[in-house]
Amino acid sequence: MASTANPFAISLSSNPTSLRKTNNSSDSFLRVQSPNSVSLRSSFVSPSSIELNLNRRVSSASSVSRVRSRICASSAPVMESAAKTDSNAPTIVDVDLGNRSYPIYIGSGLLDQPHLLQKHVHGKRVLVVTNSTVAPLYLDKVVEALTKGNPNVSVESVILPDGEKYKDMDTLEKVFDKAIESRLDRRCTFVALGGGVIGDLCGYAAASFLRGVNFIQIPTTVMSQVDSSVGGKTGINHRLGKNLIGAFYQPQCVLIDTDTLNTLPDRELGSGLAEVIKYGLIRDAEFFEWQEKNMEALMARDPSALTYAIKRSCENKAEVVSLDEKEGGLRATLNLGHTFGHAIETSFGYGQWLHGEAVAVGMVMAVDMSHRLGWIDDSIVKRVHNILQRAKLPTTPPEMMTVEMFKSVMAVDKKVADGLLRLILLKGPLGNCVFTGDYDRKALDETLRAFVKS
Repeated sequence: MASTANPFAISLSSNPTSLRKTNNSSDSFLRVQSPNSVSLRSSFVSPSSIELNLNRRVSSASSVSRVRSRICASSAPVMESAAKTDSNAPTIVDVDLGNRSYPIYIGSGLLDQPHLLQKHVHGKRVLVVTNSTVAPLYLDKVVEALTKGNPNVSVESVILPDGEKYKDMDTLEKVFDKAIESRLDRRCTFVALGGGVIGDLCGYAAASFLRGVNFIQIPTTVMSQVDSSVGGKTGINHRLGKNLIGAFYQPQCVLIDTDTLNTLPDRELGSGLAEVIKYGLIRDAEFFEWQEKNMEALMARDPSALTYAIKRSCENKAEVVSLDEKEGGLRATLNLGHTFGHAIETSFGYGQWLHGEAVAVGMVMAVDMSHRLGWIDDSIVKRVHNILQRAKLPTTPPEMMTVEMFKSVMAVDKKVADGLLRLILLKGPLGNCVFTGDYDRKALDETLRAFVKS
């Protein structure tokens, strides 16, 4: 099938390019003036085509300049050694969104520092939302952190069943039931204690209860620490598609106590590393190279390696979210592999595969398609396979998947616009990607047929 016209295309590149304007479109670009700066430039090739180029050199000496309502994230260098830091001094990554900005605290033993949480609780009532796996491990510690030396605060909790299959409307109702029965008011704070399911569900409950109350993220898995807790995407699944119901709603803060990873199962660890690998592929080649050198340390849970991987991932996401909070284009590039991966999760059954496992296969399929289009060379394909295998992640979909299963679920993906499926694909050197609907449909069909039996 011939390629269709491109209604919306975005490329993310580590190399700045000149700004161009055609078709009498209005000039629209963003540039941060500093010796080492982040720049976002849009070149309007046509009224319906956008290209973005992001210079990834960011200085640690000063936070990124605020331009047009402070839309850039404060960030540290692209690369640095994964040195151990003082556990009493958390690393802080700022998500800069004007009056909705918030800090991400990263470090060991942060749940033993009550002031970090307490300064983000504005009222006297708190509801901790957690699950049956995490509650026995960390609920008491979190309640103590919220109330120690702070007797005016009362804490309620709701313990939900554990698993992706419970990220639904019925489970969401349990949170509302507890909040209403406890007579919580608009000054209350919801606290999400758990992985990505709890964070997404609690955040959506906070966005909806009384039309919006404060909430705090305390992620306890690698997946949630490097991805889902940052950026304000909240929501639940529908039987016809993943994350189709939700809202953009930012937390007051994200507190990442890396000690919670000590109780994380090995399979969950690998699942989370899929998202870490993603950042390197789409926008941070040096970070990907660091991962290739340190994957065994990450799998062995080396504290300094894990802390660095979490920090760098959060910096990458904070920058993108600060530039494109509501996923107008740039933020969509964070979904490399997710369109294929969500099809696996929806078709195979939520929770049968972990999210990161499905995304890992999705990335392999996106890389395969990028190569079929001639947009990347063999070396990138091989490196992606190699690093995912070292992370003990799958590289082929479940045997029950068919071409029709992929296509039917992908047809209702959130990135479909005017009936056209847009994908995130790699293009050019490592660390560069595009978000586009302008691709040869034959390549998509060939990729699907190469990975499934029918």
